[in-house]
Amino acid sequence: MRDAFLKAYHSLPGPLRSVAASMRGLYLRSWRYGPETDRLVEEALDRETWTPDRWKTWQEERRAYVLHRAATEVPYYRQQWAARRRGGDKASWEYLENWPILEKESVRETPRAFVADDCDVRKMFHEHTSGTTGKPLSLWWSRKTVREWYALNEARTLYWTGVSRRDRWAMVAGQLVTPVSQRQPPFWVWNQGLNQLYMSSYHLAPDLMGSYLDAISHYRVTYLYGYPSSLYALAQAVLESDTKDLRMAVVLTSAEPLYDYQRTVIGEAFNCPVRETYGMAEIVTMASECIAGRLHVWPEVGWVEVIQDGQSIPHGASGELVCTGLLNADMPLIRYRTGDRGGLIDSSESCQCGRTLPVLGSVEGRIGDVLYTKDGRRVSRFGAVFSGDLAIREAQIIQETLDCVRVNFVPTSAFTSCDEQVIMQRVKERMGDIEVVMQPMTEIPRGTNGKFRIVICRIPQEDRRAE
Repeated sequence: MRDAFLKAYHSLPGPLRSVAASMRGLYLRSWRYGPETDRLVEEALDRETWTPDRWKTWQEERRAYVLHRAATEVPYYRQQWAARRRGGDKASWEYLENWPILEKESVRETPRAFVADDCDVRKMFHEHTSGTTGKPLSLWWSRKTVREWYALNEARTLYWTGVSRRDRWAMVAGQLVTPVSQRQPPFWVWNQGLNQLYMSSYHLAPDLMGSYLDAISHYRVTYLYGYPSSLYALAQAVLESDTKDLRMAVVLTSAEPLYDYQRTVIGEAFNCPVRETYGMAEIVTMASECIAGRLHVWPEVGWVEVIQDGQSIPHGASGELVCTGLLNADMPLIRYRTGDRGGLIDSSESCQCGRTLPVLGSVEGRIGDVLYTKDGRRVSRFGAVFSGDLAIREAQIIQETLDCVRVNFVPTSAFTSCDEQVIMQRVKERMGDIEVVMQPMTEIPRGTNGKFRIVICRIPQEDRRAE
């Protein structure tokens, strides 16, 4: 059915696609915002100066409620605990450490089993993840959860950067608003319902960039939001065209790690600060960057654990992010393995922005973004490999074996063998004695969700000696 709707939508002329997008936008606005939104925003802002002890008490009380509700009213967990009891397990569900880590595949296979008994999914908002593996998740949110979530977003993302939901903005992401095969603009739709210019991430070829920049100017966009890789491509086009009139209030990034070289180019191109956000459709955690450059966790959304080799590790260390959702108690995900790596900073450290919210020390990307060396090391930060004045539009590192990595790259007309040697040397500085294969391309393929991962590890699990 969704394929049929998409085919019909793509058959429409550009202006009618914008009409369809605006109708969808009005529907989404009715779910996201209501008469309580401004109050919820103010309450969220007030909580930003709570003491760590007050936050700890609040989270513990909320977590106790969510765990009890999950164990007694959510079919998946109720059956899981009943089976444990039959096997003689007397562990208490009141303690988070007694819960097993939840894998994405379990949610993917039986999503409705995670919805509480007193909820009717027909009256809930049905959300789909983008599906980085090609297999999206189905999620359900109540109207109350949706509005609380978007009020937090208004307070912690938009308000911090001086913009609001009422401003005109552009989003560069993976919805198929235009057929991928289309080679003539528009590669976007204007969504009147959300004051949003939605721009396709699938058409960011060098010869099409001018039309994107013209659209941003035409629709008088105030700020940009999207994938760092896509925004970086746009920013390169701005600098190459010597465009001077595209000044944004802020550029907000999501869904991919933001590397320093991307931040520098994006900020220079759009004459504004660049702020990173971190989160996921499962809403088990969320963080946004303050003016001091720190990623503050939103405690209302979830409880964050950092896990290494199955054990929780202290603040300051890096490991897998395992999160328990606190906001969505109607479809609670307990100890959910996000697939991302990161670490927390000691909450006793104050931030220059004045907020007392917890801080993510790092978000290193997906577990699959970690590469492995022959001597047993994990290597996860590759942003500096492509920093500086290299004559490339975009690049990607793929590891197939412990002995070899491939660098896919899109060169500019100024690319020389010197650029190639710099990239190879930087990879070897991080990976050691390894073969580096340089592969020029006309563009880096995007995934089915429009995203493009800078680092990919394809080594079988049993061959990863660093594990």
